[in-house]
Amino acid sequence: MTPEALQKKSRKGIPNLSLDLRCRIAELACQPDISVSRLALEHVLNANLVFRWRWALRAGEYDPIGLLPVTLAAPAQEVRQPAPAPVAHVIPAVAIEIGVGNARVRIEGSPDEATLLLVLRMLCGPSESVA
Repeated sequence: MTPEALQKKSRKGIPNLSLDLRCRIAELACQPDISVSRLALEHVLNANLVFRWRWALRAGEYDPIGLLPVTLAAPAQEVRQPAPAPVAHVIPAVAIEIGVGNARVRIEGSPDEATLLLVLRMLCGPSESVA
């Protein structure tokens, strides 16, 4: 094992080996004519560690994580939203002016029947009926 393969130690007495070196040793350990114990001795490593690296290599833990290829079946077409129609201010076509006594009410637009009945009842008072 070369000194450049050893990195800064994170725990006392246990070197952190580079991922590249782990992969190379694990690949060597996967070859049929190589003894894992002898390989570990040559690199001054524990055999159990080399066995673990070999298992991790076979499990795909050292494979680089990449993006999956994506193909589009048809080119995407831009969907355009129709422009909203400008809102025109409606000028009331009808204006109703009601005068009872001293009170005057002007209603512009087209109110519904219930609103007109309510206004008339309020102007006439509770004694007179509007129908």
